[in-house]
Amino acid sequence: MFPKLITIGKFFIPTYGTLVALGFLLGLWITIRLARRAKLPIEPVTNLAIYCALAGLVGAKLFMILFDFKQYWADPGSLFSFSTLQAAGVYQGGFLLALVVAIVYMRQNRLPAFETCDVFAPGLAAGQAIGRLGCFAAGCCWGTECDRPWAVTFRNLEAHDLTNVPLGIPLHPAQLYEVLADALIFGALYWMIQRPHRSGAIIGWYLALYSSARFVIEFFRFHEQGLHFGLSLTQWISLGTLAAGVALLMARRGVRKA
Repeated sequence: MFPKLITIGKFFIPTYGTLVALGFLLGLWITIRLARRAKLPIEPVTNLAIYCALAGLVGAKLFMILFDFKQYWADPGSLFSFSTLQAAGVYQGGFLLALVVAIVYMRQNRLPAFETCDVFAPGLAAGQAIGRLGCFAAGCCWGTECDRPWAVTFRNLEAHDLTNVPLGIPLHPAQLYEVLADALIFGALYWMIQRPHRSGAIIGWYLALYSSARFVIEFFRFHEQGLHFGLSLTQWISLGTLAAGVALLMARRGVRKA
């Protein structure tokens, strides 16, 4: 809808990148606030957030390349194109690599794993909500054709050039569906973390709630990679992270609430 925030000649500031940055700052602010309340050391938590953000960007791009491997194999030069640089990538790929980095960092710095992950979860959901607004502005991650009153129609040629979003066709606002889901998840997690809870429960609920929401929203998204056994690759990953979230919640049931 509005992929370029500011344009000066050939230079422009992308709306997507700006909103992702704002989402990160909001998520970091929420995380630090919750870390102080949980009496966790602020400097290591802040450093962890930065390392995870960098790992998330790399992981999201790597999974995007893997998902579209045939396209990049046929045209290796597209790896270094601006559209690839601006593309959001695959969120689950970013999350998984960030999780690996987080585990290594928490062990090296002796941070309590479950408590640290818990204070990150609400900010993660809030940051995602802002980031998906960036997706909507850029036109990426668009939905399938829609005949509902709330359908959106992209008409911006720059958005089409950057993301290949179809123009003039009513589509499901899949990006906004996720904005709403992420905002609701943030509200639920922020409410839960301020009440007595078992360590690990907040990140467990994040995995369960986000994975469920993403699984459903994927039915309304266009999939360039096609379907695999009736589901998108993202849906298969969501089933795995959903199982992990449920398993974590079950495993932490016997832990005393803090």
